[in-house]
Amino acid sequence: MNAAQVIDEIFATFREKGHRSYGENVTELEHALQSATFAQRQGEPPELVAASLLHDYGHLLHDLGEQIADHGVDARHEHIGANRLNRWFGEGVTAPIRLHADSKRYLCWKEKGYFDGLSEASRKSLALQGGPMNDAEAAQFEKGPHNLAAVRVRRHDDQGKIPGMVTPTLEDFRPILEALVKAS
Repeated sequence: MNAAQVIDEIFATFREKGHRSYGENVTELEHALQSATFAQRQGEPPELVAASLLHDYGHLLHDLGEQIADHGVDARHEHIGANRLNRWFGEGVTAPIRLHADSKRYLCWKEKGYFDGLSEASRKSLALQGGPMNDAEAAQFEKGPHNLAAVRVRRHDDQGKIPGMVTPTLEDFRPILEALVKAS
């Protein structure tokens, strides 16, 4: 597959399933576009704009329903998405995706008040993902090579939940994504 075909496949998944909600007041597609828009506005490098756009791609790949956290299920969407995207993108994109749920756990440990700012849906998924990190988990997380990038993606994730926000389209992000597709 060439880069255009890879992005066509990813965008087709967003078009097919991006209308779904995941417990927030925005759809999966709106959330992805908002997260990427915030990353771009804050001057993030292309890898982090892409990771912000694609961080919840794993939600679109499972068929467990839109409200799985309400049923006590953690689909481990961060791993599902990163594993699929890993065949097309390098670690600069996929590692922050894989770590963005752990970043939420880390920030709950690191920053007083972070938990209080989480949406109800994020709090439910946090409980399923293991809750706030303990000291040992946080120390291990801080040693990781992609931890800072993952925290930045998490912050864009937290921002991208605004009903009715106007954003660029998926196609507006195509050049960034195509430039990052690994040569096959």
